[in-house]
Amino acid sequence: MNFTELIERFTESDLLLAGLVQSWAFIFAAAVVLCFLLGEITRNYSQTDKLWSLMPLIYAWASVGYYPSSPRLWLMAILVTAWGLRLSYNFYRKGGYSIIPWKGEEDYRWKVMREHPLLKGRLRFGLFNLLFISFYQHFLILLITSPILLAAKHNSTGLSFTDILAVCLMLSFLAVETIADNQQFRFQRMKRDPEKRENLYSESLKKGFLAEGLWGYVRHPNFMAEQGVWISFWFFGVAASGKWINWTLAGPLLLVLLFQGSTQLTERISSSKYPGYADYKKRVPKFIPSLKSGLQAYSHDSSKE
Repeated sequence: MNFTELIERFTESDLLLAGLVQSWAFIFAAAVVLCFLLGEITRNYSQTDKLWSLMPLIYAWASVGYYPSSPRLWLMAILVTAWGLRLSYNFYRKGGYSIIPWKGEEDYRWKVMREHPLLKGRLRFGLFNLLFISFYQHFLILLITSPILLAAKHNSTGLSFTDILAVCLMLSFLAVETIADNQQFRFQRMKRDPEKRENLYSESLKKGFLAEGLWGYVRHPNFMAEQGVWISFWFFGVAASGKWINWTLAGPLLLVLLFQGSTQLTERISSSKYPGYADYKKRVPKFIPSLKSGLQAYSHDSSKE
C-alpha cells in the first residue's frame, strides 16, 4: 500500500481530528518552551501557574473552531471558560498577574522547593523547572482537558443524561470553589490589615490560619472542589464515547495525585508556622467532610448567627 492509498483510507472526519490533535500539540509545545524560558530568565517560576486557568480555554475554543456544529463541545467550552475566568480573577486579585507578563507574585511553594537539598542550585532547579513545572504540569493540563478530544472524535453523539450530570456537578463544584476562595481571600485581607478585621473569623485570626466557614468542614475545600471540577469534566468524555473506562481518565487521576503532593507540602509549611495546625489536622478531614466535622462546623456557624 503506497502513501496515496493510505491517505485515501482516512475519512474527512479522521483528517479533521488529526488537524485538531496537531493544533493541540503545537499549543502544548509552545506553552512548555515559553514557561521554561521565562522562568529561567526571570527566576519567577510561577509562569505555568499564570497559564493554568487559561490553557484549557485555548484548547477548548480551538476545538470549537474545528467542530463549530457540536453542541457538546460548545457546552464544554462555555463551562471551561466559566472555570477559567473565575480562577484567573482569583489569581489576579492575589497579585499573580502583572502588566509585565513575566512578573507578578511567585507561589510561595516554589521558594520552599528551591531550598530542598535535592533541588538546590541553578542547574538542579532548572531541570526541575523544565521537567516538572513546565513540561509535566502543562501535560497534566492537556490531560484534564482531553475529554474535549474524545467529544470531538464522537461529535455525532447527541447530548444525554450523563452530560446533564456533568454540567450539574461541575457547576456545583465551581460554586464551592468560589465560596472557599472568597473566604480565604477575605481572611487573608483581614490578617494583613487589622483595621479591616471583623468578628466573622475572629477565632481563625487568633490561630493564624482559616479554620471557619467551609474550612471548618474540610481543610482544603478549594482543592477538593478543583479536583471535583475535572472529575465532573471527565463525564463528558464518558457521555460522548459511551465508555466509563477510557484514556481520558488519566487526567483526573493524575490531578488527584498532584493535589496529594501539593497539599502535603502546604500542610508541612502551615504546621511549622502555626502551633494549632496539628490539632486542626486531627479534627478536620483533608478533602471529604465527615459527619463529625460537619456537625461541629455547623454548630459553630450557627452559634455565630
